[in-house]
Amino acid sequence: MSIGNSPEDDRTFPADDREPIGRALQQARIAAGLTVEEVSASTRVRIPIVHAIEEDDFSRCGGDVYARGHIRTLARAVGLDPAALIEQYDAEHGGRPAPTPAAPLFEAERIRPEPRRPNWTAAMVAAIVAVVGFVGFTMFNGNEAPKGTTAADAGPAPAPEKATSAAKPKPVKPVAPKPTESAIAAVPQDKVTVKLTAVDDKSWISAKAHDGKLLFDGLLLKGESKTYQDDERIDLVLGNAGAIELYVNGKKVADKFESGQVERLTYTKGDPEAG
Repeated sequence: MSIGNSPEDDRTFPADDREPIGRALQQARIAAGLTVEEVSASTRVRIPIVHAIEEDDFSRCGGDVYARGHIRTLARAVGLDPAALIEQYDAEHGGRPAPTPAAPLFEAERIRPEPRRPNWTAAMVAAIVAVVGFVGFTMFNGNEAPKGTTAADAGPAPAPEKATSAAKPKPVKPVAPKPTESAIAAVPQDKVTVKLTAVDDKSWISAKAHDGKLLFDGLLLKGESKTYQDDERIDLVLGNAGAIELYVNGKKVADKFESGQVERLTYTKGDPEAG
């Protein structure tokens, strides 16, 4: 007697047959005719990280926030839907990370104090006191009549108030310099200057000069600041743009960046027009 399969054995069960994220990105890149070097150049994601992600190794990304940002950037570069890959990543790695609580306020970059100017007001007051004392002393000795003479012979003494008021010059009030909002507000007009501060979280950033020279490529830890200058243009890549406070040519950039979002920005000497 042979035992056949029961109807229950023929049932199909749903299975997650999606291919790994890294393999999907790799196949899409190959289908697009792109090399790892070309993808790295267009996305600013370093070559070792691209290789690691294509092997489903996200340990080199620096955390879930950066891994999600790299996946989104690479997917767009090879023509895939970033939302589907991010959803798959969240499902395989314990869900989307919780929002990072607001970080405590950090002490702003100290402004270098200006050289102390001479206190002309104090010097002037001291000079006035000396003049008044000298005039009073002279008047006192001049009013003292010689022995053997009468008060009538000595003549009337001048009023001390008039002499004092005539000798006292009006003090000149020093003009106080207008305070600036921050030290970077006094940036040179013939250069482009950017200042980045990691306020809420760490962020991977890359900064290049107009000639392609790499000014910085690495992590900006929470509370740290970096300032860069160039004669013509600065290109930026912000790995976790929502954590960055950005000043360009002394003006705060008002754009609202999202946490985990990768932003590629370029600024020149005239930017931003309104900040």
